[in-house]
Amino acid sequence: MADMDALLIPHVAIIGGGCAGLSAAAALARAGVRTTVFDSSHQLGGRARGIHWQGLTLDNGQHILLGAYARTLELLHLCGVAPDHGLMRLPLKLDMANEFSLSCPQYLPAPLHILAGLLQARGLSISERLAAVHFMASLKLRNFHLPADMPLQQLLEKQPARLTQMLWEPLCLAAVNTPISEASAQVFLNVLRDSFARKKSDSDLLLPRADLSTLIAEPAARFIAQHGGYIKLNSAITSIQAHDDTLQLQDRYATVGRFSHVVVATSPFRVAELLHDLPNMHALIDTCTALEYQPIYTIYLQYPANTRLPDAMCGLANQLGQWVFDRGQLYGQEGLIAVVISAEGSHQNMPQETLATAVHHELQSAFPSIRQVAPLWHKVIAEKRATFACRANMKRPLHATPHQRLWLAGDYVSTGDSLQDYPATIEGAIRSGFQVAENILKSL
Repeated sequence: MADMDALLIPHVAIIGGGCAGLSAAAALARAGVRTTVFDSSHQLGGRARGIHWQGLTLDNGQHILLGAYARTLELLHLCGVAPDHGLMRLPLKLDMANEFSLSCPQYLPAPLHILAGLLQARGLSISERLAAVHFMASLKLRNFHLPADMPLQQLLEKQPARLTQMLWEPLCLAAVNTPISEASAQVFLNVLRDSFARKKSDSDLLLPRADLSTLIAEPAARFIAQHGGYIKLNSAITSIQAHDDTLQLQDRYATVGRFSHVVVATSPFRVAELLHDLPNMHALIDTCTALEYQPIYTIYLQYPANTRLPDAMCGLANQLGQWVFDRGQLYGQEGLIAVVISAEGSHQNMPQETLATAVHHELQSAFPSIRQVAPLWHKVIAEKRATFACRANMKRPLHATPHQRLWLAGDYVSTGDSLQDYPATIEGAIRSGFQVAENILKSL
């Protein structure tokens, strides 16, 4: 790329091909802006990608999406993916292996549907149901806005212990991937507000019918390429340098090119390496470096092909495993069960073989269809830095940086408005990518 081209024609470099980087690139490509995505891996998707194992395509982490994920659905539409084909849409149902069950009446509008569902929840006493309804109603009255952030456990201190154990804590782990004792109450309430207080369909579960590479990364890459963008895999950018009115990217060996704008859409622990050659970045680097992380483990267990769970998604209460997915019902991978363990815990100290055996025994206890069978094989995928730890009152970096042509995108980046900040989810990453693209387009 000639240097004069960079000076005359906007050309945006995006470092990182995960959901944030791909959504930023797709939005810019839609607007006719030249875009190049650099990713250090051999495949796109970041922490939301498919992997090959035993002749099947698995995900490096089993994900739950919600009907409230408007920007995720927008990206799918933009890239030509019909959500009805790519996602199984189910009315909200939480079934914690015969200990607790919540489903919402479909004849009521939001938020009445969730209040009625709480009143009818199985496995709770009358006082526990009323406590849940009172809590949700009080949140609605104050528009899910807290005067000050606090750990979620503190906000729930007056809720019955069993209610917290069966409902609020599993929802917190699924949405925020941070222990309830540390998780930001305001960020959790932002998800509750978007999911339960607006449209009834917002609370629907959207379960992927295909691996995440097929569902998101590959369609986004095709869209970007069809609109004049470039995807460069196995391209590890090591630093960014300011050069006149452009930003220059370096890899390990040479200058890669000069660009009018750069979006850093990597994990936050890579930000320091990329920005250390730029002036006035110390505070931003310190904020990113200070972030801590939480793991997500996904345990795949292949049972005989006729093995089937009562629902495509079920929960486990007071167990190592938290959410269980029947990939036969979702993906056509008959007999394959995926079990997700979010956030830190004792499972991190267990050998993978031991962990898989322990999860198998939990499934045997919870589901009659598994009691008499043994897994044919297992695969444990441990993402030890799967998400940032979304703690109360934590400091998150903003999209804008001290350099007006350099932007940050990622699920860890703050909008600047605590009522709009999201946890580390696919929706949070895609929101961030779209927002950065909109900021760049405004500047042009």
